[in-house]
Amino acid sequence: MQPENKAPSSSLKKELIDWLIAIVVAVIVAVFITQVVIVNAEVPSESMENTIITGDRVLGLRPSYWFNVPKRGDIIIFRFPDDEEVLFVKRVVGLPGETVELREGKVYINGSSVALDEPYLKEPPRTSTMEASGTYVVPEGHYFVMGDNRNNSNDSRYWNNTFVAEDKIIGRAWLRVYPNPGVLK
Repeated sequence: MQPENKAPSSSLKKELIDWLIAIVVAVIVAVFITQVVIVNAEVPSESMENTIITGDRVLGLRPSYWFNVPKRGDIIIFRFPDDEEVLFVKRVVGLPGETVELREGKVYINGSSVALDEPYLKEPPRTSTMEASGTYVVPEGHYFVMGDNRNNSNDSRYWNNTFVAEDKIIGRAWLRVYPNPGVLK
């Protein structure tokens, strides 16, 4: 009779060990994915509307810039230059070594007479504010970023540390997941 009593106990132990292994593997995979593959950020303001709506959760791909550099127009997730504990989501406007000029609400690169084509903007920027004008020389290894809602965006124009260092870029924003799912462009 004793062997019969030991079998259920042994079976229960094996079941518990199997469950424990499954949970540990799941945690390791989840940590790997969130620390190496995907970054999750929330956009708390209307600075990126209408591309990303206030409160949207955005997934970014960390490997996006392992072998490439950000391009003008990319939406990036990065550590805010004035407080690196905070993640920001903005669009790349100025690249390393470029001169970005803001005139009458439009963006000009390296003295071009033709403004950037920015079809993603929510509305035409107001030109009545001092922030609508200015010239910025982007240092090597840094980027000048702005929100798509230029009239209501805390971006490179206003920061104490104007530019985003390349090593503070976590990944390229790829997907809105909640509450307005969709691929970002």
